[in-house]
Amino acid sequence: MLHYSKAMTAAFIRRLTLTNFRSYHAAQLSLEEAGPVVLTGVNGAGKTNLIEAISMLAPGRGLHRATMDELAFSEGDGSWAVSAEIEGMLGLSTLGTGIDPPAGEDAPTNRKCRIDRENVGSAVAFAEHLRVVWLTPSMDPLFNGPASERRRFLDRLVLAVDAQHSSRVNALERSLRSRNRLLEDRSSDAHWLDAIEHETAEVAVAVAAARAETVNRLAAALEATRDQAPAFALPDIALDGWMEKMLPDRNAREIEDRYRELLKENRARDAAAGRTLDGPHRSDFLVTHAGKGIPAAEASTGEQKALLIRLVLAHARLIKEMTGYAPVMLLDEVVAHLDPLRRAALYDALSSLGAQVWMTGADPAAFGDIAGRAAMFEVRGGNVAPLG
Repeated sequence: MLHYSKAMTAAFIRRLTLTNFRSYHAAQLSLEEAGPVVLTGVNGAGKTNLIEAISMLAPGRGLHRATMDELAFSEGDGSWAVSAEIEGMLGLSTLGTGIDPPAGEDAPTNRKCRIDRENVGSAVAFAEHLRVVWLTPSMDPLFNGPASERRRFLDRLVLAVDAQHSSRVNALERSLRSRNRLLEDRSSDAHWLDAIEHETAEVAVAVAAARAETVNRLAAALEATRDQAPAFALPDIALDGWMEKMLPDRNAREIEDRYRELLKENRARDAAAGRTLDGPHRSDFLVTHAGKGIPAAEASTGEQKALLIRLVLAHARLIKEMTGYAPVMLLDEVVAHLDPLRRAALYDALSSLGAQVWMTGADPAAFGDIAGRAAMFEVRGGNVAPLG
């Protein structure tokens, strides 16, 4: 059973307003406290769209990494807006984001972000007020999929504790693209390659260091809660990459110099491949089932889900330890896939954390254990209404 105390420190949303967002022409939810929020309704009713709107109040591109145009209501004018009145790390405030109607067919789509109706540079500024973490069904194949998906998952974890991380990752991707283009042009001046490789090495080490620090902190959080929530398999985590392995014993300058040497040595190989084959953009986030000593990819489907839940819970706890406030948590279609034992264990873990948790599910009965303490809403045809 979930129990929340006002003495607990948790950022939470008091009022959420959507305008022309996904399947919603207009919707608003009002909440009294940082307790659980349950959204029920048939598949396709718009439950996930609603929590995706909340995810836009965090740095990055949100829960589905959609383009700004894709988020607009199909029958609208191309604009959309999400705003929330929150009680967060800096007290009461209003966060808002969205886009204006397109100015023309080829006009750029610029996302706007506001805090208390004042423009801010980007959604990175939202992180000073609240942090948001999520778990969705699209993450279920994480351990069996390509390393790129695990890197993206890890970068999302890093971003929730370090709002500048996406800027570094984007800078690394730009540098690598620039280097690849220069390698394609056999007439490129070697001085240009030297310059771009110098920049690439600096940002690559910064990205690797941020990932490594988060993994180390998260591993410590997992170890600290080793005996808690035994219904969920305990993961061991690590980074697989030569640069990350050098970080504990070498300073950043040494690693940057080593990477520049590698980039220079491998120009011909990378030119033939059409891409840079070495660096943190090729590293992997390794997860092991600690109890069985096997890679997560070899665990059962149920065990993989349990490992993911344990990771997300530990990550949320880490955010609370670092900021003093539990993050807003978005759990999409998670409860329905848990047996009663694990469902109860999840509720206990969420109660201990004290976060405002938004949960979706088609069957209201799946939330019977917390129905008396949760704000229950039914989503139907682009409308949201209190249940019962």
